[in-house]
Amino acid sequence: MQESSLVLKGSGGDPRRMRPSHVLLAVLVTAIWGVNFVVIEIGLDHFPPLLFSALRFLVAALPAVFFVGRPGVAWKWIVGVGLALGVAKFGLLFVGMDAGMPAGLSSLVLQIQAVFTAVIAFLVLGERPAGIRLVGMAVALAGIAVAAVDEGASGPLGAFALVVAAAACWGVSNVLTRRAAPDDALNFMVWVSTVPVLPLLALSLLLEGPSRDLAALGSLDWRGAGALLFVAWVATVFGFGTWGWLLRRHPASTVAPFSLLVPVFGMSSAALFLGESVTPLRWCAAALLVGGVALASVTWRGRGAEQGAGVPGGRREGPVGRGSGSADRESVKPSR
Repeated sequence: MQESSLVLKGSGGDPRRMRPSHVLLAVLVTAIWGVNFVVIEIGLDHFPPLLFSALRFLVAALPAVFFVGRPGVAWKWIVGVGLALGVAKFGLLFVGMDAGMPAGLSSLVLQIQAVFTAVIAFLVLGERPAGIRLVGMAVALAGIAVAAVDEGASGPLGAFALVVAAAACWGVSNVLTRRAAPDDALNFMVWVSTVPVLPLLALSLLLEGPSRDLAALGSLDWRGAGALLFVAWVATVFGFGTWGWLLRRHPASTVAPFSLLVPVFGMSSAALFLGESVTPLRWCAAALLVGGVALASVTWRGRGAEQGAGVPGGRREGPVGRGSGSADRESVKPSR
C-alpha cells in the first residue's frame, strides 16, 4: 500500500500535514521522554533499580486499569510486550543507569533500538530493508561504536552494555507490538504495565534484598515520590497515551521523526540539571546515531510502510483507518 493512499479517521485532510497544536504535542512528549532520563537518575538515588522499575509500572497501572476498559488485544501480546518492554528493557536500563551509565548518554544509546527492530523484523517477519536503510543502520552502529569508545575511556563499559541490551529488548517489544496492532495505545500501555510488576518485585527481592527495598520505601521523601509519579504518570501514561493519539491521526512516518528529539532533550537536560559533560566524541556519536536512525526511518516512506515509532499503538492504517492484519504481518518504531 502506498503512503499516498493512507487516510486516517479524524485526520481532516492530508494526514501527513500536522496541525501546529499537534506538532507542539509531539515536541512536548519528546521533551518529557528526554527529561525523563534525568528524573530516572533522581529516582535511582532513592530506590534500588529493579524496585524503582516495578513501582513505576505499579503506579502507571493503578488505578488507570479500572478506567481504560478491557484489553483490546489478545493477552499473549500484552504479556509478551510486558515482559520484553517492562521487565527486560526497563529493568536493564534502570540497572545500567544505576551502575553508572549517564542519563544523557542513555537517552542517546537507546535509539539503537531502531536497528535491533529492523534486524528482528527481518529474522522473524521476513522484512527486507532497502539498501539505503542498511546504510542508515550502518551509520547508527558507527555512532554506537564511537559512544562505546567515549564511555570506555570515561565510564563503566559494563553499564553501557546493559543499556545496549535494553535497546535490543525494546526492539523485541516493538516487533511484538507491531503484531499486536493495538487500536488504543493508552489502553494497551496500561494493561502492559500490569505485567512487569510482580516479576520485577520478585527480582528485586531476590537480587536487591528485602532489607534494601524496605529501607528505600521507609525513607521515601518528596523527591523520590515526585520522580516516581513523573516516570509513571507523565512519561508513561500521558506520554504513551498522547503519542498513540497522534499516531491514530497521522501516519507514523509523520510522527516518528519527532522521536529523534528525545536524545537532544535528554543530553541537554542532563547537562543542565545533572552537570553531565558532553565530550566531542559524544557529540560525534550523537550526530552519527541520530542521523543514521533518521536515514533508516525515511526509507519507510519510500516503501509505503509505516513504523510504529517504537511505542505501543504504532501501526499501518488502511484506507478506512482500520488496522489490517495482513499489513501488520508485513511491517513493523522508536523512541522512548
